[in-house]
Amino acid sequence: MIKSLIHIKIFIVSFSACMVVNTMQAQDNFKLFYDKPAVEWTEALPIGNGSLGAMIFGGVTEEHIQFNEETLWRGQPHDYSHKGASKYLPEIRQLLADGKQRDAQNLAQEEFMSDPIKQIHYQPFGDLYLAFKGHEKFTDYNRTLNLENAVHTVSYKVKGMAFKREVFSSFPDKIIAVNLTSSKAKALNFELWLDAIHEDKSITTNGNSQTLEVKVKDGVLKGIATFKITTNGKLKVVDGKLQITKASKATIYLSAATNFINFKDVTGNPLQITSAVLAKVSNEKYSDVKTKHINDYQSLFNRFKLNFSDNGKSTNTTEKRIYDFWKDPNDPQLVALYVQYARYLTIASSRPGTKPATLQGIWNHKLNPPWFSSYTTNINLEMNYWPVEMYNLSECHEPLFDFIEDIAQTGKTVAKEHYNAEGWIVHHNVDIWRGAAPVNASHHGIWLGGAAWLSSHIWEHYLFTQDKEFLKEKYPLMRDAALFYSQFLYEDPNTGYLISSPSNSPEIGGLVAGPTMDHQLIRALFNTIIEASTILKTDQDFSEQLKTMIPKIAPNKIGKHGQLQEWMEDVDDPENHHRHVSHLWAVHPGNEINYEETPDLMKAAKQSLEYRGDGGTGWSLAWKINFWSRFRDGDRAYKLLHNLLSPAEHEERKIGGGSYPNLFDAHPPFQIDGNFGGASGILEMLLQSQLNKIELLPALPEALPTGSVSGMVARGGFELSFSWENTTLKKVEVLSKAGEKCILVYKDKWIAFETTKGKTYQFDGSLKSI
Repeated sequence: MIKSLIHIKIFIVSFSACMVVNTMQAQDNFKLFYDKPAVEWTEALPIGNGSLGAMIFGGVTEEHIQFNEETLWRGQPHDYSHKGASKYLPEIRQLLADGKQRDAQNLAQEEFMSDPIKQIHYQPFGDLYLAFKGHEKFTDYNRTLNLENAVHTVSYKVKGMAFKREVFSSFPDKIIAVNLTSSKAKALNFELWLDAIHEDKSITTNGNSQTLEVKVKDGVLKGIATFKITTNGKLKVVDGKLQITKASKATIYLSAATNFINFKDVTGNPLQITSAVLAKVSNEKYSDVKTKHINDYQSLFNRFKLNFSDNGKSTNTTEKRIYDFWKDPNDPQLVALYVQYARYLTIASSRPGTKPATLQGIWNHKLNPPWFSSYTTNINLEMNYWPVEMYNLSECHEPLFDFIEDIAQTGKTVAKEHYNAEGWIVHHNVDIWRGAAPVNASHHGIWLGGAAWLSSHIWEHYLFTQDKEFLKEKYPLMRDAALFYSQFLYEDPNTGYLISSPSNSPEIGGLVAGPTMDHQLIRALFNTIIEASTILKTDQDFSEQLKTMIPKIAPNKIGKHGQLQEWMEDVDDPENHHRHVSHLWAVHPGNEINYEETPDLMKAAKQSLEYRGDGGTGWSLAWKINFWSRFRDGDRAYKLLHNLLSPAEHEERKIGGGSYPNLFDAHPPFQIDGNFGGASGILEMLLQSQLNKIELLPALPEALPTGSVSGMVARGGFELSFSWENTTLKKVEVLSKAGEKCILVYKDKWIAFETTKGKTYQFDGSLKSI
C-alpha cells in the first residue's frame, strides 16, 4: 500500500512537472526571434517604458539604438482656433442643404479652418552607437525580443568567445539600460557615442558620460540625453567617442528629457531631470535594475495568457513565420504571439503618467514622419485603445483619459469660436499642443465625431471596471461633450431631422450634412449620459433633454443596394472599396446595430462591408476583422487576419497592409493602430460582452480549433479563463471583480447568476456549475 502511494505520488509530481514544462514551453514561444541583424528600421525591435522608447538594430560590428522621448515635438503652445469662424456656420450649412457642396467646402477652407492650417510633427530624439572592431566574422547569431520580460537580447560568437547584449527600457527607473558581457575576461572592446539627425545639436563628453543636446526646427522644445557607463575595463575618450578596452562587462544607462511640461508650459529643465534620473540609478547593480524592470513589467503582462497550441513553427524566425503564414496561414501560435505583442506594445507606449500612443506609438525615426506621427482621432487614436480593457491592461488606458482632459480645454475654445456652442469638440487630428480645430482641408478635416468617440472610452472603462468613483470624476468630460452636440445639432430643412452639419464621413465623400457615423456617435453619447446620470444620481434635467432629442436625430437607413447608408442621401457606390467604413461604427466599437435588436440593420451593415471588400491598409484590415467577428463569421475574420499577418511590401505581394519583419503593422508605412486593432479583432473572436451578457467563442474560426485564455476581462467587471478543444468549449472560470449579475452565453446555452465580489465561479462546456 505504501509502495503504491509512493508510485502515485511520483506520478503526480511527474505529471505536475510535465504540466509546468509544457506551460513554460508555451510561454517561451512568445518571443520575436531573428538570425541576422536588422538593416531597415522596420526590422529593428522596439522597447519602451511609456515615455522613452528605442528601436534596436542588433548589429555586430556596429549596434544602432535609435531612441525617442515622447514630448519632443516641433511647434510651441498655440491656440489653433479660427477666431470668428462661427459667423460662417449658417452659410456653410445652407450651401450644403442646397446641394452646393463645392461652394461649402471652399467657404469652409477660407473661413473655418485651423489657424495655421497645418499641425506639427513628433520628432526623433537621437541615436546611440556602439562599434566593435574585429567582430566582422561571427557565428551563432541570435536576436530576440522576449515578450515575457521585455528584454531585448543579441548574442553571437567571435573566435569561440561569446558576446551578449541586453537592452530594455525601465519604467521604474526611467532609463534605457544596455548591458554587455563577454565569456572571456578582458575580451570586450568597443566604442560608443551619441548622435542625432537634428541640425541644431551638440555633444559633450565628461568622464564616463556623454550628453547630447538637440533643439527642434521650427519650435521651442529642446532635449537633453545623457548616458553613463560603468565597466571593469579601461575607459578613455578618443575623437569624441568613449573607448572601452580589456573589459568583460559594461553597463550603460541612458536618460532623456525635454523642457515640455504640458501643452501650455515649456519651462522644464531637461538637464536637471536627466541628472536626477542617472544619479538615482548609477549606484544600483545592473541585476537589481533588471529585476526591478522585469517585476514591474510582469505585474502587467502576466495577468493575461493566451495559447492556440503550437504546431512547431515557433522555432522559426519571426520573419519566416510571417512569410510562411502568407503562404499557409496555419501557425495558430503566431496569432497568439500577435496578441501578446500588442499587449507588449501597449505597456511600452502607454503607461500611467505618460502621453497616449501616437500613430507610431513612441517610435519614430523621421524629422518629417508620415501624418506628423500625431493623434488621428477619426479612428486611429481610439483603435490604439480598443483591446486595452479586454486584455487586462486597464491602467494603460489612463494616458488617453489625460489626453481627453487636455483636449476638452482647447476644444472648449473651438466649440465657442467655430460653432458658438458650449462644451467641447475635437476634429480629426491633434498634436502635442492639443489643437482641436479642423486642420488640413475642409473636405476631410471638418469631422465632428471626435468628442463623442473619445468619451466612449471613458464609458467603456467604467463598463469593464465598474469603478463609480472614476465615472464620477470623468462624467463632466462626457457631459460637456454631450452639451456641445445638444447645441450643435440642427434641424435639417430638407428632412426635419436633427443632423450633424457640416461634417464628413472619414475620409470619403467630402463635406456633407448628416453623415451616418456622426449620428451613431452622438446617439451613443446621449444614451451614455442618460445611463451615467442615473447611476450617479445627477444631471436629470439634462438627461431628460437628451431623451427628447434622441428620436429626432436622423436614423440609420437602408439604401437601394441593401446597404447601410453612409450618408443622408442614398448615394453609396457598391464599387467603392475605400479603406474607411465609418458608418459601421454602430456595429463596432459601438453596439447600436446588433443581431438581437436590429437584425435588418445588421444585415445591411454586413452588405456594406461586403461591398467594401477584403482589401485595405493595415488598420483598415484590423477594423474589418472586428466587424466580421461581430457578424459572428470567424472564418471571414481569419481570412482578413491572414492578410494582416502577411509580409508587407514583399516583392511577391503587391497589395497593401500586412506586417513588417518586426511585426509592426503596415499602413503602409508603419502605423501602430493595426497592431492594436488586429489584437482586438482576435479577442472579439473569443469573447464579446457589448450587449449586457458574456458570449463565449462567438466567432471562433476553424483555424483555431484548440486553445485557452486566462485573465480576459468582460464588461460588468468580470475576469474570465476558459479553454476549448476541437472548437468545443470545455471549461470556464469567472472571477467577479464587482459583484454584478453575470449572464454567460455559449451557442444555444446560457446561464444567469448573481455574484459576490472576489468570488470565482466554475462551469463546464455546457455551462453547468462545477
